[in-house]
Amino acid sequence: MAHRQLSSQPAIAGTEEHDRKAIDELIASLPQSKGQGFPCRCLYQNFWCPVFVLPNVIAFQRHFEAKHKDIILASQPKSGTTWLKALVFSIVNRSRFGISNTPMLTCNPHDLIPFFEFQLYGSKMRPDLDSLAEPRLFATHIPYPSLPESIKQSKCRIIYICRNPLDAMVSSWHFLLKKARSEDQPEWSLEEQFEAYGQGKFSYGPFWEQMLGYWKESLERPHKVLFLKYEDLMEDIVENLKKVAEFLGLPFTKEEEEGGVIEEIAKMCSLKTLKDIEVNKSGKIPLVIEFEKRSFFRKGEVGDWVNHLTPSMVDHLNSIMQEKISPFGLQFRTR
Repeated sequence: MAHRQLSSQPAIAGTEEHDRKAIDELIASLPQSKGQGFPCRCLYQNFWCPVFVLPNVIAFQRHFEAKHKDIILASQPKSGTTWLKALVFSIVNRSRFGISNTPMLTCNPHDLIPFFEFQLYGSKMRPDLDSLAEPRLFATHIPYPSLPESIKQSKCRIIYICRNPLDAMVSSWHFLLKKARSEDQPEWSLEEQFEAYGQGKFSYGPFWEQMLGYWKESLERPHKVLFLKYEDLMEDIVENLKKVAEFLGLPFTKEEEEGGVIEEIAKMCSLKTLKDIEVNKSGKIPLVIEFEKRSFFRKGEVGDWVNHLTPSMVDHLNSIMQEKISPFGLQFRTR
């Protein structure tokens, strides 16, 4: 089946009903991949997108207008997204909120920094975002080449976080497993997860293409894209938070550093703290489909893959990384 790009589609004008009909026709024309207990995905603009999200992705691409002060957090699923949202929200809003009155005590990080494709464009094809206070904070899993041109052309900043694919794959499997069990749905085995991930058919993948899109842009335009590794944050959170703050044009002052502000933010946003906050213990987050809030907080460890993957699985994923991403200077510590 021919792979059709959005850019090849005629401009759609008119009612939302008209828009949705045209989008449904486009989705029906795309290659699809299915798996037991796993959302159907379709190949769109060279990445595998869950079918239930694609209408929102297209609406976002067509209608979002970036502002120069916007801050966009990008990631692959289960690569530190929730953690990054908490950290960036705290850095940006540290003059407004202290540890004792931060909104994170009463709101999940995904409510504080919403996803374009899951939340903002999930309820409306053209949400009113102009009234949001600046800097506006947004998040996405969409690969860099498929972001709206207004984002690429504006002065808005993008922070991308990625994780060693071995850990990211295992974490994603646990996340989907919890979802299936909570709804008494067929379970997606680790072997099925491994096969889809290695073939590049995991959501928003191939993972190597998604990583490289942001990696290359961070090298070409370091003022535009900051590339973070989950493992680096775990190893030295203070230095990396200083890097994030400087990138956003909001560097920590000498007084803040001496007063322990960076350490306070790191502690407040740690997995242990977030996991123990009452608002994150129960209830669901509506991301087009609903997910248990507690499912976003598991181990967060570096190297947990050793408890799940066979040596042959590890060798296979390492060979993919060696072939696909290492030639571009992108390396990961595996332990």
